[in-house]
Amino acid sequence: MGLADHLGPRACVVFLTGAGISVASGIRPFRGPGGLWEEVDPSEWANAAAMERDPGRCWRAHHEMASIVGAAAPNAAHRAIAELAGRVASVVVITQNIDGLHTRAGAKGVLEIHGSLSHLRCTACAHRAPAEGAPAEIPSCPRCQAPLRYDLVLFDEMLPVDTERAARDALRACTCFVAVGTSGVVWPAAGYAREADFAGAYTAFVNLEPLDPPNPYFHETILGRAEQVLPTLLGRR
Repeated sequence: MGLADHLGPRACVVFLTGAGISVASGIRPFRGPGGLWEEVDPSEWANAAAMERDPGRCWRAHHEMASIVGAAAPNAAHRAIAELAGRVASVVVITQNIDGLHTRAGAKGVLEIHGSLSHLRCTACAHRAPAEGAPAEIPSCPRCQAPLRYDLVLFDEMLPVDTERAARDALRACTCFVAVGTSGVVWPAAGYAREADFAGAYTAFVNLEPLDPPNPYFHETILGRAEQVLPTLLGRR
């Protein structure tokens, strides 16, 4: 029995998605062949120290990313996950991506553990606002005049407590766990397959390349492009 055989009407499915699922939408991955980190040092704008040292530079880098994401559209993999929700008991999407494409594809209640380019937040107070129409240069908070930033979780920053708790609750309740397009090396997401396996779920890994070394907590590895594999895999009833 494979993944498709575990997707009956009573299935509670949790997806963990990484950058690989959005490549077909024109968004480059961070790691691996052709990844952004091959050209750009993440310490320049992707960690907490860079944000503290030069928030303006981080803003411009994130604003450029937001422009790329805004021009992208969900692909067949995003849509297949969103459409599965109508055929099983529940679908929860935990995503490492900041592109918002799962939500734009119609998925509900997406858990964006690394934040999203779709919103801004103040660096000093609790103000939060949609990012649509954000200027090219760093703006000030309308409440306290501190610099705004995109609502992202950078390296060396803590994940949102409520989001992480919701992700772990979903893992404990799932009957099926599917990781798609992720390297599986960034914690805490790297441990999600183990948590799902301990909860008794069937676990599958979908990616262009196998994990090296293999993760013993995945029951099945399915190699291929997410936008080609998932519509067929998730469409079976």
